[in-house]
Amino acid sequence: MNEIARPPHWHDTTQTADGLPRLRWTLAEFERLSELGFFGGIDRERERLELVDGELLPMQAKGGRHEWVRLKLQKHLTLALGAAFDVLSEPGWRPGGELYLEPDILVCGSGSRPTEVRPADVLLVIEVADSRLGYDKGLKAHIYATLGVREYWVVDANTLDTTVHLSPSAEGYANVTTLPASATLSPTLLPALAVSLGGLGIA
Repeated sequence: MNEIARPPHWHDTTQTADGLPRLRWTLAEFERLSELGFFGGIDRERERLELVDGELLPMQAKGGRHEWVRLKLQKHLTLALGAAFDVLSEPGWRPGGELYLEPDILVCGSGSRPTEVRPADVLLVIEVADSRLGYDKGLKAHIYATLGVREYWVVDANTLDTTVHLSPSAEGYANVTTLPASATLSPTLLPALAVSLGGLGIA
């Protein structure tokens, strides 16, 4: 297929699996549209979006089960870790480049601006999934691995099984293990922390 010449003021495009081009958005453009209320937040609920490889990706709606699991886990981590750590929920993270991500939970040392935590300072990222496990275990895992996030958990909101991702590289995580809800999880960078999702009282 011949390349079509594009005026210099036009957006770049991305190429998707169906072969059709998509407009490539920059982080600056995304943030400006957000400020203008294009995605809601002024007269309606704000849409949940992430910016990945120039594309705006809609996130799953916040189901009741998802929110309950996230809330219980975030509360446990906050109480267990204390004031020396920040347990951030959907911080609107800008880890560098043209990325805008909203991890369900991001843990780092206290003092960093939530939106600007360096990937090297992230101690743990957790995504809770009830209907998009494939997305969180696939594309999101690849993004976090490429960023160098050293430990990444995907919690199945329905079963409370947790897939732990370790040893990141540009190719992905080399060590991926799924543990049942009854297992005790202890993050490698937070060895004093132990949590069993089955023991959090999540009905």
